[in-house]
Order: sequence, then C-alpha cells, then structure tokens
Amino acid sequence: MGYKVLSAEISHETNTFSVRPTDLQAFRDRYLLDGPAAIAAKDDRNTELAGLLDVSRDQGWDLTHVISAAAGPGGRVTREAFETLLKPLLDAAAQGGWDGIFLMLHGAMVTTDHQDGEGEILRRLRSVIGGELPIAVTLDPHGNVSGAMCDLAQILVSFTTYPHVDIRATGRRAAELLHRTMAGDIHPRTYRAHCPMLEEANGGRTDIGPMIDRQAMARAYEARKGVYAISINGAFPCADIAEVGPTVLVTGEGECAHLRPIAEELADDIWHHRHETLNHYLTPEEAAEAARGWHPGGGCLIIADYADNPGSGAYGDATALLKALLDAGVEGACFGPLLDAEAATALQDVPVGAKVELPIGGKTAPEFGGGPLEVTGTVLWRGEGRVVGDGPILGGQARSFGKTAVLRVAGIDVLIVSIPHQMLDLQQFRTFGIDPAEKAVVALKSMQHFRAAFTPIAGRIIVCDTGALCTTQYDRLPYVHVTRPVFPLDRDGWPIDP
Repeated sequence: MGYKVLSAEISHETNTFSVRPTDLQAFRDRYLLDGPAAIAAKDDRNTELAGLLDVSRDQGWDLTHVISAAAGPGGRVTREAFETLLKPLLDAAAQGGWDGIFLMLHGAMVTTDHQDGEGEILRRLRSVIGGELPIAVTLDPHGNVSGAMCDLAQILVSFTTYPHVDIRATGRRAAELLHRTMAGDIHPRTYRAHCPMLEEANGGRTDIGPMIDRQAMARAYEARKGVYAISINGAFPCADIAEVGPTVLVTGEGECAHLRPIAEELADDIWHHRHETLNHYLTPEEAAEAARGWHPGGGCLIIADYADNPGSGAYGDATALLKALLDAGVEGACFGPLLDAEAATALQDVPVGAKVELPIGGKTAPEFGGGPLEVTGTVLWRGEGRVVGDGPILGGQARSFGKTAVLRVAGIDVLIVSIPHQMLDLQQFRTFGIDPAEKAVVALKSMQHFRAAFTPIAGRIIVCDTGALCTTQYDRLPYVHVTRPVFPLDRDGWPIDP
C-alpha cells in the first residue's frame, strides 16, 4: 500500500485596498469543488493538482483530495468563507493516519481576521496533526511569504514563470519532494530571505529582465547537494500587511549551513536592482495617441491596462483608457473585459443588432480610473459568458464571466462582463465573436499573463497606468500596516543596504 496523503487547494490573492469583500459566492464564481469534482475538472491541465496526481499515480499513493477553492483576486476573505473552506481540510486531517499533506495555496491571502491567511491555515493544521508530519505547499510567486509559513511547512515551492506556464510542473516538483520526505530519503526545511520592498522592480517578470538570470542562478544552486528547490517571489504589493515584499525561499536539507546564504544572495540581487524597471507606463491619452497612429501590417497593437487588472484585485471597471480611445477616434479595436454587471444584465434583453444608449463601467470607485461613460452602441452578442481556454495558461480550463455582452461603440467592440477575470486567453474574446488577431488595436485588462497568449498576434505591446486600484503610483494607496521603511514608499534615508 502506498503512502496515505491528504491534499487541499485554498487559493486567494487579496487586495486589501478593495472595498469588495471576498465571500463564498466569489469562490463559487471561480471554482469551489469537492475532491472528486476537482480531480475531474483539473486533471491533465496546467494545474498544481494535475502535477500532484502525476506523482501520486507514479508512486502509488493513496491520495485523498478534499477541496479545490479559488476566488478571483479581491478584498479580504470573509470569516465565513475562510472557516467554511478550511473545515473539510481540518476534518479530514483529524481522522489521522496520514503520511503527508499537500497544500495548493497562493501566498497572498488576507482575511478579515488574519493578515497571513496561509500562515493561519498552517497553524490550524499543525494544531491537529502535530509538528512532525511533512507538509508540502505550492505557491504563486506573487505571494507575500511569511516567516510563519516557512516555520510550519517543510517544503514550499513557487512557480518559476510569469506568465505562469509551469503550474503543473511546480505541483509535480513539490509532490516529488514530499514523496522523498515521506520515504525518509531527505529531511527538508525552508529558509527565507526578505526584501524591504513592496514588490520586485518588475513584478517578477520572467520573460525578460533580471529575473531570467536569477532563475538561472537558482537552477544552478539546485544542482548542489542538499538543495532541493529555490523559489523567487516577486510579492504582491496591493496588500497592506506587515510582511509584504519579495522573498527568496530555499528548501533543502535541514542541517545544510549554506542554504541561508543562497537565499540572502538572491534577495540582495533583488534589492540592488530595485531601480531597474522594464515597463514604461503610458497615460491613457498617450496610449490612445499610439493607437490612433498604429498601422497593423505586422500585427496588432496590444494595450494593457496594467492598473485595472482584475488579476490583482482591481475593480476591472475603470473607463479612463476606453474614454481616451473613443476621444481619439480609434477604430478597428476591441476592449475588455469591462466589469459592469448592471449593464451586462440590462443588455440581455436587447436584440442583437439593436442600438442602445447606457452608462458603462466606472461605478465602483470613480476616483480609481474614471467614472461611468455614457455611450451609444450596437449589441453584437449577449448571453452567459462561459469560456474554455486554449492558451498556455488556461488551456482546457473553464471560466465564467457571468452575464456578458459585446457592445460596438464607434469603432471599438467592448466586452462587458459580470464576473471579473483578467484577460489571459484569446478565447476570452473569441468566444464572444471578437477575434483579436483581426483587430488593429486590442486593449485589455491584465498586467503580464496576457503575454503568453497575445504576444504571437502582437506587432507591439504597450502598458498603461490608468490610476486604477493597482496603480504603480503607490503613494495614492493608504498603507498603514506595512513595516517601514519600505521601498519605494521610502526611497531615501537608507543608511546601508539591508
């Protein structure tokens, strides 16, 4: 009989500045599945669970997966949601007889009661199973990884790519380490080094820039005896918590004295490159001017509204970029997704082909990215916004925009949705009759993940800071709990490098 392993997935990236709490319905909107349903939905996909299942089958484990739950990034997770999601894991853990536990977390969860959501999950779990049973955890590299997380789990492994195309591979790596630990071949622990920054200078981009060399260094170090996994986390800056910031985690043999210096060396490199940014952020007007003069002979112009990315907990309803594009007379364009459940619902009763006048977007917090736009447009599509992706990140996985409509306003096809998702797959446009490859200009709400699917159709990519909730203008955000000094809020006055 193989090892008996308990697994669970509870994932959320919490933007503490958002006024929208993340409740149980928010998890249902993304996915909230019991074990068998989760396996059916996520096996053989780019998911941690698929990687875990690969190893479980290879090694003949007796695996019990109890829950997979994730909500779109948003405000603090409510107490009810947190307790409800945690209960199946704790109940199963209390049954005993486990050889190991595998958790799929994010690393940036904040609840109404706990700044360190993942740390609280691990604390509750340890109170049930004791301090010795091996726990392996997979993380998103945009986690704000706490010291408690490293104290409470022996194995922590983050994705190594951004866009995240190695999610399944990460699940497999962590599961293989768990197997070796249960077999007694290794005795790992995880060391952590932290940088006093809100985030890595480029948000953890791995397609270009200094993170390429850092990841190469990490892989080289992993070839050393006793070094099992190195995770470089760019952090999530939209969290007003004490332990925000980039971290380097080195999972290795517990008695190896050289593990901590490796973590510190890589963390020092993040700090020393803190001024070296790769993105040049345009204003909405500058982006619109670039769009007006674009001739798409070699591909379309992609404009990413970096600041209104629902994938980081922004509201997804900022209108500043759309307004600038309309004011500039841009044609042959698409824009989305624009979150406005009220407008999307109203458009369900309008015949396709009919013209309609209504306000769209900007209804949550007009001071972040612009207020509602009064527009006149033609309805091109309306219905339930179910999408099955086919790209590098979302391939084969289903998502729902809820009630959805496409409204052609002047020369721009606007995708209006009821459930927020960032744009990271071409099918999120194509399902609704918009082929971005045929557009001169594609304006979308995302930071970095869109590049995996959209770069092949792009002639040029530019990024725009609309002043929405995930703006890089951090001084606009009311940080209170962050440990000071922290870069870039405190750019000056550092007596020595940390």
